[in-house]
Amino acid sequence: MMGRILGIELRRSAAVGVALLSLVVSTAALLSFPQGFAGRWMQLAVAVRLMLMLSWPLALAGGAWLGRRDARSRVDELFASTARPRWQRVLPTAAALAVTLVAGYALTFLVAAGWVVPTAGYFPITAIAVTAVGALSVIAAGWLGMAVGRAVPRLVTAPALAVAGVALAGLLPDWLSAAAYPGDPARVEPAALLLTPVYMGELHDFQTVVARVNLTQALWLAALAATGLLLLGAVGRRAVALAVLPAVLGAAVAVPLMPTGGYDAAAAVDPGAVELVCDNDGPQVCVTRVHASLLPDVVSPARQALTMMAAKLPDAPVRAVESRQITLPARPVPATAGPRSDTLVFPGPPIGRTGRADVSVEPILPSLLRAAWQPDCGDGSEQSAEAYLARAVAAAWLTGQPPAPEDWWASGERRRVERAYQALVGLPQDEQRRRMAAAREAVLDCRSDALLSILPRETL
Repeated sequence: MMGRILGIELRRSAAVGVALLSLVVSTAALLSFPQGFAGRWMQLAVAVRLMLMLSWPLALAGGAWLGRRDARSRVDELFASTARPRWQRVLPTAAALAVTLVAGYALTFLVAAGWVVPTAGYFPITAIAVTAVGALSVIAAGWLGMAVGRAVPRLVTAPALAVAGVALAGLLPDWLSAAAYPGDPARVEPAALLLTPVYMGELHDFQTVVARVNLTQALWLAALAATGLLLLGAVGRRAVALAVLPAVLGAAVAVPLMPTGGYDAAAAVDPGAVELVCDNDGPQVCVTRVHASLLPDVVSPARQALTMMAAKLPDAPVRAVESRQITLPARPVPATAGPRSDTLVFPGPPIGRTGRADVSVEPILPSLLRAAWQPDCGDGSEQSAEAYLARAVAAAWLTGQPPAPEDWWASGERRRVERAYQALVGLPQDEQRRRMAAAREAVLDCRSDALLSILPRETL
């Protein structure tokens, strides 16, 4: 009997329409930036969680629309007069909404997976947990919306819940953080911010969401879904009060278990993602496993860079390895291994819409040549504009051609780079080699003067 009623609800209720709307909106927004997750499963899982900023409010509003169905049809009193418990009547509708919302969420993931499957070389199991937590959250949103729609069966309830959902899922965490630590750029995010189902953090390709956070969020969202379902079937004030209890207990248990530091603390380095995948048909070239699809694009220019360095640099590197340092804004993280003199450590190239290297953003060879003088020490000193200009001069010295100007350079910076290059190549060959070798040695020692020593003193 229950299965037959569920089938009727799936065919005739608005549950399918709500899920389809959520699917279309979320998928369209997600596919507007496929380069953010192409070729990487964990990035896709996090990107779909970010789309909860749209699908969560829609699930709330859709649930509210379904919740006011009895009042809209004016059958509340008729159903209340029957001997059948209320929870038996609402359960098929709630189940239909849950099934369709989860199906829509899963389809969003599967559609976007078309940009991941062809080039992905690494599948972290944690991506399943991150996705499952998101699916659980849309169930909670749908059932809470149904409970509110039943309690306040007004036409304005659904759109009001949609607006409230946007604020709760996307804006409230930032507002709370700013209110708790006004004007403090070094603030530590409170653990309670992780109660939101939307993953608002910046997850590096080498990171994963820790199991503790996934489990705690699942506990909290299951308690929230239970409260929504109990409220939907509650009759009387005592039942309503008891229905709120799972959400209160869930929050009371989850917040102490969440790591202090919010989204930054929810991420950790994934050892499997940073394993090296190498091409040994010539000088060894390696990339991380999560970027294995970039290896065919990197091998040729990397070996060309090694050849150019061997021709001009004493003790030049003989292998090229992608950097495993994680650098997020204002939060540099130490590299997994220190620099070695025989290894060229280079940053991974930008990833395009297909999961392969996007050379339209930055050609690979100049980036590899600059990497010979780019510290991999995790202190963030290599990020300054001054350091970048010095690396541009060093890369140009290897090619024997003046540095190619870049769009973001100001006219004064262009002139300065040209003067520095001309001053450098105007020195005797032995002095040029000595300076460049000293700069390379300083880089390997993680000394702060490593980059600026490339430029002749008179150009500083």
